[in-house]
Amino acid sequence: MRRRARRGQRDRGDRRRHRAARMSDLLASTSEARARFLELVAEVRPELHRYCARMTGSVFDGEDVVQDTLAKAWYVLAEMESPPALRPWLFRIAHNTAMDSLRRYEHRNVDTTGDMKVVADMAKSRELEEHAPDGERVEAALEVFAALPPVQRSALALKDVIGLSLEQTAETMGVSVAAVKGALVRARANVAAAKAAGAREAGAVDVERLRRYADLFNARDWDALRALFGEETRLDVVSRYQRRGSSAASYFTQYPEITRAEDLRAEAGWVDGLPAIAVFRPASSSRAAYFIRLDWREERITEVRDFRYVPYIAIDASFTACGSDE
Repeated sequence: MRRRARRGQRDRGDRRRHRAARMSDLLASTSEARARFLELVAEVRPELHRYCARMTGSVFDGEDVVQDTLAKAWYVLAEMESPPALRPWLFRIAHNTAMDSLRRYEHRNVDTTGDMKVVADMAKSRELEEHAPDGERVEAALEVFAALPPVQRSALALKDVIGLSLEQTAETMGVSVAAVKGALVRARANVAAAKAAGAREAGAVDVERLRRYADLFNARDWDALRALFGEETRLDVVSRYQRRGSSAASYFTQYPEITRAEDLRAEAGWVDGLPAIAVFRPASSSRAAYFIRLDWREERITEVRDFRYVPYIAIDASFTACGSDE
C-alpha cells in the first residue's frame, strides 16, 4: 500500500511538472506572438496616437486608448479567419474605444450620430473639398479638440489631421459621408474661432516635487530616487512592462545603464496642463524626447508612468518648463 501511495505521489508530481512545462512553452509562444504583433502595428501606432490624443485631449490619455485598442485588436485577431486591412481596422477599433473612454471618464452621454444629424444639411459647404492633412488644424492645441463635441473632434481628427478621405472617415465612424461633412463644417468653424488657453493645474507642491525628481535624475542619484518609492508604488514602463512594490525599484537599476549610453536631461514642467518630467536627448536638445508622469502621496511616489518606449507622444505634446512665463 505504501508503494502504491509513493507511486501515486510520483505520478502527481510528474503531471504537475508536465503542466508547468506546457505552461512555460505557452508563455514563450504567446510572448513571441505578441512581439510580432507589436512589430506589425508599429508603423500605424503613431497615427493612432495622434487620433486618440485629440479625442481625449491629452497625449497621456491618448496613449491609454492606444494601449486598449491594441489589446482589443490582439484578442479579436485570434478569432478571425482571415487577416483584416490593418490600418482601417485599427482605426475603427480606436474610434470605438475612444468613444467608450469618453462615456466612462467624461461622464457624457456620447451620441455618435446625434450631433451629425443637426449639421447634415450643411454638407454642400464649399469647405468640404478633399484635401491633405491641414497644417493649421494638425497643430491646433489638444484642448481645442477636447472642447469640441465628440463627433466633431473625431471627424476633424480623422479627416484633417490623419488625412483620411471622407469615405474612410465615415466608415471608421460608422456614419454617412453627409454626416461627416456636416460635422466638419461645424468643427472647422469652432477650431478657427477657438483661443486655446494653456491652463496650468499643478500646485506649488507638485512643482517642487517635480523639480526635486529632475534634480536627482540629472545628478544621477539613483539611490535617492529609489528611496522615494513606497511599498505599493506602481511602475508602468508603457508598452514594455509593469511592476509593483519592491520590484518597481528595479527601475533605477536600468537607468544607470541607459544614461551611460545616452546623454539625457530631465526637466520639470507641464504637458498639456498636466505636471510631468520631460526628458531631453541629447541634454542640449530643446525638444523633449519623451515624458515621465508621477503621482505622489505626501513625499512618496505612488505611481510612475515612463513613456520612453512610445516617444511619438512627444510629437503632439506641448511642454512648458517650470518657471517659464505665462
